[in-house]
Amino acid sequence: MNELRKYCFNKNILSASVLDYLATHNLWNIWVPKSYGGLEYSFKEGLLKLQDLARVNGSLGWTVTLCSGANYFIGNLKPEIAKCMFKTNEATILGGSGGVFGTANKLKGHYQISGTWHYATGAPYLTHFTLNATIFENGKQIFDDFGQPRVLSFILPKNKVKVIQDWYAIGLKASASHSFKVEDATINEDFSFEYNRTYHKQNIFKIPFSVFADLTLWVNYIGMAQHFLDEAQYKEEHNYYIDLKNRVKSSEEKLYALADGIEQQIINNKIISQLLIEEVHDAASQSVKEISSRIIVLFPILGINAVRESGELHQIFNDFFTATQHHIFTR
Repeated sequence: MNELRKYCFNKNILSASVLDYLATHNLWNIWVPKSYGGLEYSFKEGLLKLQDLARVNGSLGWTVTLCSGANYFIGNLKPEIAKCMFKTNEATILGGSGGVFGTANKLKGHYQISGTWHYATGAPYLTHFTLNATIFENGKQIFDDFGQPRVLSFILPKNKVKVIQDWYAIGLKASASHSFKVEDATINEDFSFEYNRTYHKQNIFKIPFSVFADLTLWVNYIGMAQHFLDEAQYKEEHNYYIDLKNRVKSSEEKLYALADGIEQQIINNKIISQLLIEEVHDAASQSVKEISSRIIVLFPILGINAVRESGELHQIFNDFFTATQHHIFTR
């Protein structure tokens, strides 16, 4: 852990050594089935690994979480397309944007895509970009059965994408979450997908995507807060430190209780209820707010060491509060 942390500290981009480590341990593919060269982790196994990486370094955990989360979309691809994407001699690293910032014009067997998408975590490391787009056909916008604009997700190889270097946040710098632009790129319709349609039998793909997203991000806040506690141990007897430590512990316990319950329901072939989906989101949102407030209270008593740009505490603080701006827990 300490060796990996050293290679990640105060960097604007993940080094070749770190990328080699991730590739060697196949960590981009923690959710990918073994039949496609992945690790095929259970939900809990994957969450624990992501938490460990976030505790090493915020950018490291965040990047692996978002990119392995994009590789998770293998579950939404037909087997022949999944095989095409992942049965190669080189690593497949997906990542992109969850926003709907562009359009896809439906052609015969293809889509023509244009737009600019923001916050593609890991942009320099990706082999393919994922994006969401509203659908048009013959110049007219398509609507679904509920009267809402039709939206599909797409996977594009990086040679069809122009990365816009505009990630200048105070933290998570090495996540390199740049924007990207697509201009009239044509893609086969087989490389479109929908979050709620899966083609693979593994239990991980039966988890509603919103639950998967909430819990995989939530573990990052917990991991970063644990790293903060590690570095602030010289105040471990102070009430503010103890309060933060207890809150992080209770959040961790709550998260894994929810994850265990979800896995058990999936194993028992039960459908995850809307009530449970909302419980997960509310618990995650509340946890992030409570941890945030306690870090803010503790921070002023940590001394000048906490604000040195050359110090771990400074980086962790910036990483954590950059992560709090993710829309998933601010809406």
